Amino acid sequence: MKEFIIRRYRSEHVPTSDRQTVVRIDDEGKVLFADHQAEAILGYDASELEGQPVHRILASRQDDPFAPANRHRIERGQNVLVTFRHKEGFFYTGSLSLRLDMRDSDKAASATITLCDSTSRDSRLLRSAESNAGFGIWELDTRSNEMTWTEGMFQILELKPGSDITPEQALFYCQTGQARVRAMFRRCMRTGESFALQLDILTSRQTPRRVILNCRALKQSGRVQRLGGTLVDRTGEMRLDRARQNAEQMLTATTRATPDLVVAVDSSFHLLHFNAAWASQFAQTFGVNPGPGDSLSELLREFPNERRLMERLWRRAFERDSFVVEMAMAQQARELPVHEFHYQRLTNEQGEVTGAVHVARRIEPRLNHASNGDYRIRHDPVTGLMNRKEFIARLHRTLEQKSHRESCDSLLYLDLDGFERFNDVAGSGTGDRYLRALAGNLGVRVRQRDALARLAGDTFALLIENCPDSRARKIAQETLDLIGEFVFEWQGQTLQTTASGGLLVMDSEIPGDPEQLLSQAADLCHTAKTSGRNRIHAARALAGHTDDSTASKRVAQIREALDNHHLVLEYQAMRPVASPTWGDHIEILCRIPATPDADTVLKPDDFLPIAERFDLAKRLDRQVIRQTLDWLGRQPLLEPRLKYCGFNLSLASVLDDTFADFMAQALRESPFDPDCFCLEIREAHATQYPDDVAVLCDALHRAGCRVALDGAGASVESYSLAAKLPVDIIKLDRRLVQHLEDDPVQQVMLEALHRIAEAAGKVTVATFIESDDALRKVRTLGIHYGQGYRLFRPQPLEQLTPAAVDLTTGRIGG
Repeated sequence: MKEFIIRRYRSEHVPTSDRQTVVRIDDEGKVLFADHQAEAILGYDASELEGQPVHRILASRQDDPFAPANRHRIERGQNVLVTFRHKEGFFYTGSLSLRLDMRDSDKAASATITLCDSTSRDSRLLRSAESNAGFGIWELDTRSNEMTWTEGMFQILELKPGSDITPEQALFYCQTGQARVRAMFRRCMRTGESFALQLDILTSRQTPRRVILNCRALKQSGRVQRLGGTLVDRTGEMRLDRARQNAEQMLTATTRATPDLVVAVDSSFHLLHFNAAWASQFAQTFGVNPGPGDSLSELLREFPNERRLMERLWRRAFERDSFVVEMAMAQQARELPVHEFHYQRLTNEQGEVTGAVHVARRIEPRLNHASNGDYRIRHDPVTGLMNRKEFIARLHRTLEQKSHRESCDSLLYLDLDGFERFNDVAGSGTGDRYLRALAGNLGVRVRQRDALARLAGDTFALLIENCPDSRARKIAQETLDLIGEFVFEWQGQTLQTTASGGLLVMDSEIPGDPEQLLSQAADLCHTAKTSGRNRIHAARALAGHTDDSTASKRVAQIREALDNHHLVLEYQAMRPVASPTWGDHIEILCRIPATPDADTVLKPDDFLPIAERFDLAKRLDRQVIRQTLDWLGRQPLLEPRLKYCGFNLSLASVLDDTFADFMAQALRESPFDPDCFCLEIREAHATQYPDDVAVLCDALHRAGCRVALDGAGASVESYSLAAKLPVDIIKLDRRLVQHLEDDPVQQVMLEALHRIAEAAGKVTVATFIESDDALRKVRTLGIHYGQGYRLFRPQPLEQLTPAAVDLTTGRIGG
C-alpha cells in the first residue's frame, strides 16, 4: 500500500494555494482511501474513488505511479509530474509525491514459546517422533527391577509392542559388550553418573543394527530411585562407515595395483589420498616424504616454481570438470620422466567442489617412439610446444574451416621484454629453463581447443579459435598478466619480465596466407613494444587484397593528412522521432583525402584497420576533434543552434589516461557550451573494459561534455550496461533496427532496452533507419532520436553553415 500526496502543478513561479489531497492505493492499483480534498483536486468525491482502479484518474499508462520510470524516482523521494484526468474530462499536470509506503502483506505479528507440560502432551506426538527419528525411551525402577518401554524400543528391536520381555532377555540382543552394559548400569545406580554406549545388536529378525544407549539417574530425595534414557538407532551411520571402509580398501587396492601416479587433494591443497608410486616419485623429485593430510604447498616451499605451477593446475581442476596436460613433475631438471596428467574434479552431493584427483602416466615410450618419426619436426625441443612449422599448418587448417563456418578467431603474437639478459644474469642455459617453466604455466591457461606455439627465441603465438572479440581481448590480457606475474627462481636469482603482444582479430574477410596473418600480428606486437611495452595492441586483420605495399601507401596517406591537418570532415544529422526538438544534432564523420601518390579517398572501413594496426587511431581521434572545434569556432551563428555534436572514440582513446585532460583543455578554448559535445564509446569496448570506461565517463562529465554508448544491444551485457554505466545517451545497434518491422523478437528487445534506458534517465537513438517502415516502428516504440539515410545522408561539414542573408547593415551567415 502506498499513500500519495497530489498537488496541482503551475509552471509559472507565482504564489499558489497549498491545496492538496491524499490518496491511498493498494499494491494492485486500487484506491483504498481519499481525503475530503479529492473533489477539489480531482473532481471526484472520496466515496466515488474508493475501490476504483487508479487509472481512472490518470491520462495514460505512462502516468502510472507504479510504472518503473515513476516508481524509482518516487522511491528516491523525488516529486513526479504526471498528467491527471479530471472528472469533467479535461487533463492537467499534477505533482505526485510519496507519503507512506507499506506492503499490503506486512502485518504486525507476535509469537511466544513456552515449556510444554508433559502431562498435557498428546501421546501420538511421541509415537510419531520415535518412528521418524528412530529412538525409544525406557525407564527402570531400581527398587522393583521393573522396566517400561515406549513403542520406539520395540520397533528398534523389531518386536511386537507389548511383548513380554525382561531386562536380562533384552541384553541377549547385544552381540558384544553385555558385561560392560551390566557394569555401567550398576555404576549409574551406585554413583548416579550418566553414560552413553555404542552397541552393535541383532534384532529378533536377525537384522544387524548399531544403536546408542543413553542412561541417566533419576533421583528422588537425593537417592537414585529410577534409571531412564533412550535407545537411538544409528544403523544408517554404521552402513555409511562400512561403505566408506570398503571404498577406501578398494581405492587403496586399486591405486596399489597401478604404476600410475595417483593423488587426491582437498580444496586447500591438503593430501587426501595417494599411492606408493606417487609418494616414491615425489620423494625422488623433491627429497620430501609426503604423508596423509600434509599440505602440498608446504611440502613444495623450497621449490617455488613447481609450487606455483602445481597450485595453478589444481585450481584449474577445481574450476573445470576434467583436463589433460603433459609435462614433467618438476620443470628445472630435463632428465625427469614426462607424464600425462589426467585431472578430475571431486564434488559432493550438493555439487560443491571438495577437491580433485589426478592420475599421471609416463609417456616417455610414446614420445621416444614419436621422436623417431615426425614428433621432433613438429615440436619445439626446449618447451615441448608446437613449433612454427606446425603452428602454420594448424593456422592453415583453421582458415580452411572458416569458409564452412561463421566464427571469430584471433591470433595473439607475444614477444618477451628484456629476455636476452637472463643468461647474463643467471648463467648459461637459464633462459631455456625459464622458457620451459613459462611454457608449462601458459599451457595450463590455454583452452583445449586453442593452439600455443613457440615461434623462435622469445616469441610465442596463440591461436584463439571460435571466440568473440571481447573474450579474445580478455584472454590476451590474462595471458599478458600471467607472464608479468610469473616468477622463476634459479640458483639464488629471481627472474621476472613482461611481454608485449599483438592481437589480430580474424572475422570475415581475411588473407588466406597464414604467413601474412603472422606478419600483421607481428606488426601489432612491434607497435605495442614501441608504445611502451607490457601492453596488448589489437586490430582487425586486413582483407586479403590489402597487401603490405597497399598498407604502406595507406599509412603514408593517413600520416600526411594528420601532419597537414587535412582530414575531410562530414556530418550526419540525428532527427527527433518522438517529439519535435529545436536545434542541430549531428555526428562527425571522417574521411582521408586523396594525395598525389594515392588518388582514392579513404572511408572508415578502409583506414580504421590500418590506423589501429599502426597505432594511429588515437591521433586520428584527437585531430578530428581539433579540426571540428576549429571550424565551429569560426561559425558564431551556430553557437545557439548546436545542441549535440558527437565524436566516435577508438579503443586506443578509451584506454588513454590523458584523453579526458585533452578534451577538457579543448573545450575550455571553445566558445560552445561543453554540454553540446558528446563522446561515443562502442559497447564492445565498454564490455571488455567496464572499469576503464566508467572512469573515463566520470572524467568527461567533469569536463562538461556528455557520453554515449554506441552499438547497444549487440550482446547480452547491453541491458546491464544501459542501466548501470554512467552514460547519457544509448545509441542502439544497427542489427536491432534492420528488419525491425518484420521481426517481433527484435521489437521486444529494442523496446526493453529503450525502457531500461528511459527508466535510468537516458536518451535513446535508433541508428541506420533506412526505410519508412523502420521509421514508423521506431516512432511507435517511443525512441527519442533517429539516424540513418532515410532521415539524413552525410554531407560535408561546411554545408552546416547558416544560409547567407543580406541586410542593410551587412551580410550575415554564409
